[in-house]
Amino acid sequence: MTTARRSRPPNREPADAETGSGEAERIVEVALGARTYRILVGRGLLAGLGARLAGILTRPRVLLVTEERVAAYHLPAVEHALRAAGIAVESLILPAGEETKSFAHLEDLCRDLIRRGLERSDLLLALGGGVIGDLVGFAAAILLRGIDFVQLPTTLLAQVDSSVGGKTAIDVPEGKNLVGAFHQPRLVVADSDLLRTLPRREMRAGYAEVVKYGLLGDRAFFDWLQAEGAAVIAGEAAALQQAVARSCRAKAAIVAEDEREAGKRALLNLGHTFGHALEAAVGYDGRLLHGEAVSIGMRLAFDLSARLGLCAAGEARLVREHLDRLGLPTGAGLLAESALNARQLLALMQRDKKVAAGRINFVLARAIGDAFVSGDVDPAEVEALLDDWLRAERLGL
Repeated sequence: MTTARRSRPPNREPADAETGSGEAERIVEVALGARTYRILVGRGLLAGLGARLAGILTRPRVLLVTEERVAAYHLPAVEHALRAAGIAVESLILPAGEETKSFAHLEDLCRDLIRRGLERSDLLLALGGGVIGDLVGFAAAILLRGIDFVQLPTTLLAQVDSSVGGKTAIDVPEGKNLVGAFHQPRLVVADSDLLRTLPRREMRAGYAEVVKYGLLGDRAFFDWLQAEGAAVIAGEAAALQQAVARSCRAKAAIVAEDEREAGKRALLNLGHTFGHALEAAVGYDGRLLHGEAVSIGMRLAFDLSARLGLCAAGEARLVREHLDRLGLPTGAGLLAESALNARQLLALMQRDKKVAAGRINFVLARAIGDAFVSGDVDPAEVEALLDDWLRAERLGL
């Protein structure tokens, strides 16, 4: 069936090379001095993976870590691409799901890699979404006091967020990503062809991290997403690659300025303080995906900003309407059906790793595209906001 296409703004992202599919490959650089690396964005990048790794490898061997669902779709093609380039590959397949980001799986992974003769000059390849990227990156940070790794992200969320910037971590029962390290990859290969197998729900969840960049610092990008967001979620090639490249450029610029989150990088946590608490409240059981939690969190961050008189109510309403229109959650949903209350959610937020001197740091906004970090929010205001949010859902408002 032929679908009529609406006109779009011209793609002004630079095209640095051509992929095997004949489409422009975008190259985003994360400028960190001697640890500078590239993010490659485009289609058909997998076919040339071996050549792309050649400049990184000290010997023709890769230890690849993935998870069951990703392995079923993509592992044979990745292994073939590497072996065709004369690179030996050993693959380790882990269980799927957030539960894999644990001490138990970290220990098993590290010991398995050591038994396979891991050397300091070896390279780990993380093939998967945020769970695999975070776990493998953390293993790379601590094994033999630090080895190299490459990210091959297979979800939209990982391509625009978790694979970039060097944050690696595991979860503990007390909260998400509380045990980890900063450890930058040597390369990120964001092949949009790998996203074709994603369910629509996963694409929507990943989109939450895309629109985040517009909300926190780029009103023009948000305006572009108002027109093109549905095309991004649908996987339309031009819109998708532009959204990924522009998101990566935004994150790369912030990471280059503030690698270890001493200042500006905290803006990337827009929606996450609320979101991580929501994930913890449901026990990381898959009922609420990370991007879905971030979507709700961004809505609440703008609502809190409006409540505090920092931004216009119309801006908060526009954020909510955009997320609602594209099928992302903004309401309390399954939480409203539980006995969970606002005070319990606030207690979960106070365990967040961004708490300083006992105070929660929030990313708030003066307007769409103008976010800032504040540690001076009265917890009573947050509790009142959460209480109103939960009550509205329970009353069907």
